[in-house]
Amino acid sequence: MSTDKPKKSSFIQGQITSEFIGNSIAKHQSKTTIGAHNIFLGQVRADVIEGKTVAAIEYTAYEEMAEQSFHEIREAAFAKYDLSCLHIYHSLGLVKTGEICLFVFVSAPRRKVVYEALEFLVEAIKEKAPVFGKELFEDESYVWKVNN
Repeated sequence: MSTDKPKKSSFIQGQITSEFIGNSIAKHQSKTTIGAHNIFLGQVRADVIEGKTVAAIEYTAYEEMAEQSFHEIREAAFAKYDLSCLHIYHSLGLVKTGEICLFVFVSAPRRKVVYEALEFLVEAIKEKAPVFGKELFEDESYVWKVNN
């Protein structure tokens, strides 16, 4: 991985669209040493909390700290697993129920490793990344989301 390349942001404003996900996968077809991909898509649920239904989540982050956290998580995954590449994308701003807010994509020469690496990555992101979600209810009240 070249350090000369401008760093791409891991954050996407609003929902992560199916077009973005599809294009990300399609870009890997030319990488013929890859034998397996695995993806995790986090979707906003319409949870009911104290009788109120979640309509959306508004995501905020300490972006610089979060990017550093994503970088450290990536490095740990590359050190632990035989991966060809991996990508982490997280929404910022408003994401409605049913929309995608987290997209983690791993590729490797062999299939078994992509399952293990993906679980490691998603759990590390939930535990370590300073990304915060404000659950907005249909009545416009809100609560801060607990990561689970």
